[in-house]
Order: sequence, then structure tokens, then C-alpha cells
Amino acid sequence: MTYRFFRLLACQLLLAFACAFAGAPAWAADGIDITRATIEAGDDGYRLNTAYDFELNHGLKDAIQHGVQLHFTTEIELTRPRWWWRDEKAVEQKRTIRISYDVLTRQYHVMVMGSFQQSFQTFDEAMFMIRRPTRWLIAPKGKLKPGETYEVSLRMYMDREYLQKPLQVNAFNDSDWRLTSNRKTFTYRAE
Repeated sequence: MTYRFFRLLACQLLLAFACAFAGAPAWAADGIDITRATIEAGDDGYRLNTAYDFELNHGLKDAIQHGVQLHFTTEIELTRPRWWWRDEKAVEQKRTIRISYDVLTRQYHVMVMGSFQQSFQTFDEAMFMIRRPTRWLIAPKGKLKPGETYEVSLRMYMDREYLQKPLQVNAFNDSDWRLTSNRKTFTYRAE
């Protein structure tokens, strides 16, 4: 009796894993790809230079056309490995960019939260601003130790927390509203 039970359980687990891995490529194709991620040292500090590759599905484009604002958040973390203690978190930053559509002026607005807003005539121009954002000051001069190597972790996702409450419920249950990148990691030697 127990042998039969464990055999059935093993078959169910294998079936579950097969279904999960069969759905993975379709999900990854609809995600956000980080095509460029570099840190540049300047007079004012350290700036992140990024580029993303993704498309919004029909449902998200339609939502923007009907007045829903979409927010895209980029998270970056720089840690310095230490052999004698836990790794030191040197930088931990987030930046959110919002895209919206104004029906009266027939313009798209892209706003870097807490910074500037820019208007565009077409959807493609507005999305270009989100896919190729301006360089972002992630740390002031002197925050990183020159010559030290830092591990950088970066990801971008559509932030559903900014949606109105009724839309949040739909967004958490609908896979069309889950747009995220895999976490990109690389090393950076501070200058």
C-alpha cells in the first residue's frame, strides 16, 4: 500500500515539475531583458547606465489608453564581500518611472518619480524613455571605497503596488500584469 502511494506521489511531482518548466520559456519571453548595465564614476558620484528590452502586451497598452498609470521600478544593490563578517551593503536604491496617457492633449507622459516629467506624442517615444532611462545617480562621491570590488545586483519590474486597489486584485491574479526581469548580477571595481 505504501509503495503504491509513494509511486503515485512521485508521478504527481514529476508532472508538476514538467508543467512548471514547460511554462517557463513563455513567461521569460514576456519578461524584461536587461541589455546593458554599467556603473560610471563621475565628479558628482556613481551613475547607473542601463537599457532594457521588453514590450507591453495588448492588455497593458489598452489600460494606459484608458487612463491607468503604469509604474516601472528599478532596484540596485551594491555589496562588498568580506571574509571575516557578513557582506557590507554599500548602496541600496530604488527608482520608479511612471507612464500615463492624457486623453485631452493626446500625449503620453513619462515621469521619473521625485524628479522630472517629459511629454511625448507617440507611445513608442514614451516607451523609449522607459527602456533607455537617463543615467541615475546611485551613490555620491566617496560612498564607495576606491579599489574595492562590489557585487552589483539589478532588476526591473512593473510595480503593481502603485495601481488602484481594484486593479491590484486583478493584477495579482492575472499573469498579463506580471512584468519583471531576472536579477542581473555583475562586479564593479570602484574608482
